[in-house]
Amino acid sequence: MTVNTIMVVGSGTMGSGIAYVAAVGGYNVIVNDINKEALDRAEDKINSSFETGIKRGKISTEDAEKAKSSIQYITDLKSGAARADFVIEAVPEIISIKKETFEKLDQYTNPEAILATNTSTMSPTEIGSFTKRPDKVIAMHFFNPVPKMKLIEVIKGLETSKETTTIVKEVAEKMGKETVFVNEYPGFVTSRISALVGNEAFNMLMEGVGTAEEIDKAIELGLNYPMGPFKLGDLVGLDVRLRNLQYLHETLGETYRPSPLLVKYVKAGRLGVKTGKGVYDYEDTEIEKKVDRTHQLTT
Repeated sequence: MTVNTIMVVGSGTMGSGIAYVAAVGGYNVIVNDINKEALDRAEDKINSSFETGIKRGKISTEDAEKAKSSIQYITDLKSGAARADFVIEAVPEIISIKKETFEKLDQYTNPEAILATNTSTMSPTEIGSFTKRPDKVIAMHFFNPVPKMKLIEVIKGLETSKETTTIVKEVAEKMGKETVFVNEYPGFVTSRISALVGNEAFNMLMEGVGTAEEIDKAIELGLNYPMGPFKLGDLVGLDVRLRNLQYLHETLGETYRPSPLLVKYVKAGRLGVKTGKGVYDYEDTEIEKKVDRTHQLTT
């Protein structure tokens, strides 16, 4: 099977990044979202990424224009799915939304199309069960910011075929990524570690061990993380972080009980960059500039 057209379902931070690397990798890309305003924001973000890549010499102007022209932004899932050889779902980590999305994709796409989920914790076996093609369903866990992070964590479901894993590896390599194939288990490898770090950071903040800025700086410089846990949490969305922890707490036990302070932030609507305030206040232009520099979407 040859993959020419990739559809990304969901145009948030992850979906935008995935669409960008797919276009740079030479694929025709369809970005789908039910929200037209979200699509417009995604287009602006992706175009800004091309501009940044050109300025930094990561991509030529000619290649950037070619890749940019290969991207289409649509709100109609059915029409996009009908043209896709490969779909990457990047909707919220809520199983009911995943279920609805995959049932529709199974109905609208060519039977040979591969359906990948960009889940960071959920079971590709369960998600595959929402379709009539579980052999063509797989998890591709991208990392934020997608264009900078080299890894895709790939998780096979119980029924995922060898052919599907081979094609996924080829697609990932064309996007400029390396892959690790891990066994299905809640949180896989990276999300279990990341959830622990982010949750413990909130516990330390709650205990007064240090300020958010000092804790982030300690993790970045002391452990060589590209982004501290609070900056990353604000970028991903603290509601997303909380949902992941709740799922891991439910499936893996007390080690993953969400920090009370994280719960309080989410209840207050302080979800991060997308709401203008999370751990950091994004009306503070210096903080905004620091975080923005860290997660620039570059190749």
